[in-house]
Amino acid sequence: MKQWASLVFSAVCSTALVNVSIAAESMKPNIEFRQTSNQFLQALWHADKDFSLAAGRYDAAGQLPIPDAASREQQRKFIQQWLGKVEAYQPEQLSKLQATDWVLLKNYLQGQRWYLDSLRQYEWDPSQYNIAGPIDQILNTHYGPKEQRLRTISQRLRLVPDYYQAAKQNIKQATREHTALAIQQNQGALQVLQTVLKEAQDSQLSEGDKRQLQKRVQTASQAVQAWGEWLKQMDQQPGERRSFRLGKELYEQKFAQEIQSSLSAEQLYQQAQEAKDTLLTKMNTLADELWPKYMAGVEKPSDRSAKIGQLIAKMSEKHVTRDQFVPEVKRQIPQLMDWVISHNLLTMDRSKPLEVRETPLYQRGVAGAGIEAPGPFRPKDRTYYNVSPLDDFTPEQAESSLREYNHWILQILNIHEAIPGHYTQLVYANRSPSLIKTLFGNGAMIEGWAVYGERMMMESGYGGNTPEMWLMYSKWNLRTVCNTILDYRVHVLGMEENDAVEFLTKEAFQTESEAKGKWRRVQLTSVQLTSYYSGFAEIMALREERKKALGDKFNLKAFNETLLSYGSAPVRMIRKLMN
Repeated sequence: MKQWASLVFSAVCSTALVNVSIAAESMKPNIEFRQTSNQFLQALWHADKDFSLAAGRYDAAGQLPIPDAASREQQRKFIQQWLGKVEAYQPEQLSKLQATDWVLLKNYLQGQRWYLDSLRQYEWDPSQYNIAGPIDQILNTHYGPKEQRLRTISQRLRLVPDYYQAAKQNIKQATREHTALAIQQNQGALQVLQTVLKEAQDSQLSEGDKRQLQKRVQTASQAVQAWGEWLKQMDQQPGERRSFRLGKELYEQKFAQEIQSSLSAEQLYQQAQEAKDTLLTKMNTLADELWPKYMAGVEKPSDRSAKIGQLIAKMSEKHVTRDQFVPEVKRQIPQLMDWVISHNLLTMDRSKPLEVRETPLYQRGVAGAGIEAPGPFRPKDRTYYNVSPLDDFTPEQAESSLREYNHWILQILNIHEAIPGHYTQLVYANRSPSLIKTLFGNGAMIEGWAVYGERMMMESGYGGNTPEMWLMYSKWNLRTVCNTILDYRVHVLGMEENDAVEFLTKEAFQTESEAKGKWRRVQLTSVQLTSYYSGFAEIMALREERKKALGDKFNLKAFNETLLSYGSAPVRMIRKLMN
């Protein structure tokens, strides 16, 4: 009996040794790939100083990258070198977590090469040349004493003339739309430089450092002003200019790089048109229910769109005043936080600072509101919720904008941008154990989560579950769907301004102010407007899959937090990991 036991023990030990050997062999590619990933990040911090700064690393913040031909050639060599190292691994030999990092890294490197050699936006978009953003970030992020940050800014300002000289050399056939945006935002750069001077006067810098900083601000301001004048002169010159439209080939390529969907851009466009019809059917039912309450005595139109449009126009008269627009946004944030916590939708960190502020001038001109979050290396820094005030609007423009962001929709905007939308998702992303999934995040996941957050809040009863709230939510959700339709029709099918404005006002029930603002945005961006619906549709489909698979064991909070735990990876990758 003892002999038999000994033989069994010997066999078990031999099997265990073999299993350990196999396990060690299977772990080897994962260990090596993790080391390669870390080495890539270390190399990236040196190669791309602004990317490093955006991630929350300030050790090279004083170095202003010059966007010249030499730097682009260095970037090409960097991409080629690291793409070769990444492609040396076989994703099927990696764990699921590592394999998704492999895909993200490869997509990032291929994307950077595509932007350089195919899109070549550095030649036709002068708005991407602006020194203000990093300076504003350094000035307002308390990673060190004010004096240290001011000295860093002073060091960065030394090369501003070289920066704009390189920008002038790069520009070839700039689009008129991006040139106008660059001229507008250039004034914001001057404002940031004046803020630097003001902060220096109130600091403990030595007199010598103050004089040096003042001189560098003056030289930098002259370079910024000269850049603005150069843009104006260029804009007045006759000759053919590049169209802002990408065209089908470039659009599909950019869509594949940025959205990383299982669908093509054209397939998503067709799906969005079907979703639009479904939403309109629901809105028609709600309009019939609400008509007697808001439109008593008014004959109901037989045309569906006319009926919905008239009702929404009447309800939209309920809104805050112009001077209370930004204060009302601030007031609603803690209420949204309380709702998410009390309804057990997500675990929230009340200590994570969120500051509502007026959008800096150098960022205005594209979107009316947006989140500006810190990188993963500074997760405890404040997140800014930038809201553009209506100060410069005429009374008619202000009224149009306030009607668009009426009593109900302003709440949905805050859900989308802040809680539990972008602010919340990016807080979770900074906690992800995979820096790759956080740093090389997917725009469709980021925007899709914010749109999903709107639906989740509505399903939890937010807003009293009233037909008014559901109608306005549907109008907002229709905007998400129509973003995709508009973007494709403009950049691929050649839709013009009048048709675009009519489409948004008549079929999506947006105010004229909002529709014209969206027309401006679609000229200045491409593909990004499709990320909202694309990501939302994929998250909703994934949630339904998990519900079906888990049955009674499905837990909404657990689903939400698991989804967010993967950083900002594309939803199709998260699906594989969750399954």
